[in-house]
Formats: sequence, structure tokens, C-alpha cells
Amino acid sequence: MAASDRTTLVRDTGQGTPLWAPARSRDDASSPAVPHQEVAGRQSADVVIVGAGLTGLATAQRLVDASPGRDIVVVDAGVPGAGASGRGTGLLGPRVGPAIERLRLRFGDSTAVRMHQASVEAVRRVIGLVERLGIDCELRPGEQFVVARSVRAAATLRARGQAYRELGLDVSERSAAEIRQLVDVPNQGGLAYPTAATLNPSAVVWGLAQSLAASGVRRYDNSPVVMLDQEGGLPVLRFPAGSVRTRTVVFAVNGYSDRLRLGVGAVLPIEVHALATAALPESTRRTLGWNHGAAVLDAEPLAPYFRLTGDGRLVLGGGDAIYPVGLSSSQLLARRTKVWDWLERRLHNLHPDLIDVPVEHRWAGRIGLTLDGLPVVGRVAGRQDVWFVGGCCGHGLAMSVFNAQAVADAVLGGSLPQLPWFRERAPWLPPGPPIRLLLRRYVAALNRRARQETERAERRNAEGRPRAHQGRNPADRAARSRPEVL
Repeated sequence: MAASDRTTLVRDTGQGTPLWAPARSRDDASSPAVPHQEVAGRQSADVVIVGAGLTGLATAQRLVDASPGRDIVVVDAGVPGAGASGRGTGLLGPRVGPAIERLRLRFGDSTAVRMHQASVEAVRRVIGLVERLGIDCELRPGEQFVVARSVRAAATLRARGQAYRELGLDVSERSAAEIRQLVDVPNQGGLAYPTAATLNPSAVVWGLAQSLAASGVRRYDNSPVVMLDQEGGLPVLRFPAGSVRTRTVVFAVNGYSDRLRLGVGAVLPIEVHALATAALPESTRRTLGWNHGAAVLDAEPLAPYFRLTGDGRLVLGGGDAIYPVGLSSSQLLARRTKVWDWLERRLHNLHPDLIDVPVEHRWAGRIGLTLDGLPVVGRVAGRQDVWFVGGCCGHGLAMSVFNAQAVADAVLGGSLPQLPWFRERAPWLPPGPPIRLLLRRYVAALNRRARQETERAERRNAEGRPRAHQGRNPADRAARSRPEVL
């Protein structure tokens, strides 16, 4: 399809346009990607789901599957996948909450095991969902590696690997040589997670939207919630041009929950960043693990991580996180641009074959972060008819579906799993400028550590790089800029 015949549904508002921004024919009015009408007038439904991302749509799908005659409405302030679900990097792997060694200390061995097993099951559920619905989302199963690039990180991963062994969990330690046989990037060893995959996250969202449309689920786009009200003992959602009265509300708004004042604790909006290259030569794809469907994460939080797409592009994520509350649009754009520039230099230093590769997409997305690193999934403020699902802390691609299905089952009369993140609220923070300042300082400290570790590792690697490659990359010759989150 010619570019002139297409229109994107993800407008670039300064957050960039993701590699997988959905596009449609201007004449294809039957496409589920066509924006739906806004909420207007007085409406009613059995269940209203607020948020048309992966969590909200997976909740609706579970309800449709289990109770086909139920009247379900999905509303969104934008369009499906406009938030984190359409702006991720498509890494599907097992993780919920802090690292396994910290979970053991906090919850004990038995609960730590159940938490990890739940995250593995979450990966399987996403794979099962897309396969059952026949969603073409470029699903590629493959191991997920968490690698160390420093002596300190290597020691951390050895301790983590020991914890997995002691708990009898299926995560194996790999030497640096073993990893480089599959993915030729500098490392000092790491861990391999066998139940993992990569996919196109936006395609999953739009595949679910299409399935729900075929099942008769009503969807309203560009309809921000103004207020959660009550009439006759039932919840009523107010919108700019209408309202919906319902028996049950599920809020699946993640890092956009703060203005709704739902009383679910602090689910902090944090912006993270990514970029994507042009398609790589076949030899470079093989070198970076394309044949194995592998993804590589750094043991250092916020350090760059990457995967390859089905058509051979490299998607790189990481870099400085941004706490956006209180920043103007121009301030946000300036900070995003610095992070994207820094990530591009990291890309070119990742492997000699990537020194001159062009970057074609740069984007940011908002995740929901809680103070204890765990999601918050449960009833809102003890109400029987209002639910919240969010705060996956960057691990939402798998956990969103797991949590959505658990809430849908509970709405239909079941009970929530006995796991630590099924709760009414996350830890709370008082609002106001002093807390914003503390949060910015904390995030800035994490950013500095990740940058320093990444750049130290690059310098060590450059010292051992063949002379023919030294000096080709401007980042090897010039001082690196160090973006700060203020």
C-alpha cells in the first residue's frame, strides 16, 4: 500500500511514532482500526471497561468467552493501544515484581516460587490467546537473556541464578561464551529464561479489538472519563458528551490513573523510550540472534536492551526514565530527544556491524510504577462493583493478560488468586511539589547509575575491539552527552 493511501492512528504528539503504529486505508471504513464514535447521551451496560489497551481488551475478551450474552462496553480516552500497550518493545518474558532473591527475602520461598510460576504462566497465556484468536502479531518464541556487562552485575546474576536453582525454577545460568554463540554482544555471562517470545504488541491490541467487535462488544474512542458517579446504587461514568450507567466498572488505565483519584495508591506515570532501525543485513541478523528469536536485557535497570523483529529490524529500549508530572510539553520533548540521542549512540556501540545502521523510529511510552514494584489488582476502595488493574512496572505485556483474566473471573463470581499483588491499593504517596522533587531525584539517580555502567562497559569493550573498528563510531571519539531527568 502506498504511503499516500495510508493514515496512522497514532499521532505524533512529541512521543514519537512507534514502529508498530497501526495504519489503515482511508477507504476501509469496516476496519476495526477506524476510530469509533465518542460516548454521547445516556447509555447503559452490564460491564464498562475503561482503557482499551491490552489489559482492558483482554478483560473484555475473557468476559465474552465466559459469558457471551453480557453487555460489555470498552471506552478509551484515545484509541486502542495509544498508551503503553502500543508503545512497548514487544518483549514477552516472565517477571513480576522485584528480582527473585528479593522476593524470597520479602515473602518467603513458597510465595516467591508461586509468583515466578505465575509470571511464566502469564507468558503462556498471551501465546495461547493470540494463537486461539488467530492474531497475526509476528509471534516468535525464543529465549530471553538477562546479561551482565560488569563485574558487579555478574556477581548479582550469579546470586540470582543460585536462588533459582535452590527454588527449583527453570532458569539457567549461561557463560559469556555460550551467550555469544547465540547473540554476539559483549557480556560477562547471564541467565536464560526459556519461556519467552517477541511479538508486535500493537497487533495484539488490534487483533483483540477486532475479535471483540465481532462478538458485539461496543467500543467508544476519544472518550475520557470526567467522573465516577453513582445513581440508584450503581456506578455511573460521566464523559464530556454523555454517561454510561453500569453494574460493574473495570479501570485498566495503568499510569493514567492519577487524575481519576481512585484510591488505589501511587501508580506513578513513568516514561520510557525506544527506537528501531532499518532492516539489517542477513549476516547481522544472524550475528544478533535473529535465527533463535532471542531477546537480550541488561542486568542493570534502565540499561539498553534489544530484540529483533520478524523483518530483521533491531528494536532497542532503555535509557533515562522520565517522571512527566509537572513538566511542560516542550520540557518533555527536550528530555525525550536527549534520551533518544543517547540510545542511538548506544545502538551504534552495541556491535561493529551497527555503527552505520540508520534509525527509522523513535518513541516514548508511559508505564505505571508502584513504590514496591508490584502491580495493584483488585476492588477499588472496598467497593464490590469497581475494579482496578495496573502498575505492572514495565512487565505488563505478559502480566496484563494474566491480571485481566483474573479480574474478569472475579467479576463473574470467582475469587482472585492468593498472590501479593491482588490487593486494593499500592503504597501511597502524598501529592504535591515536594514529592515530585524527591521522585525526580530518585529517578535521576537510577538514570545516572545505568548510564555510567553502560558507558564503562562500552569503554572496556572498545579497548578489546579490533583496530579496524576503533574510532569509526563518533561515540568512541567524542564525549558522551549525559541527559538528566529534572
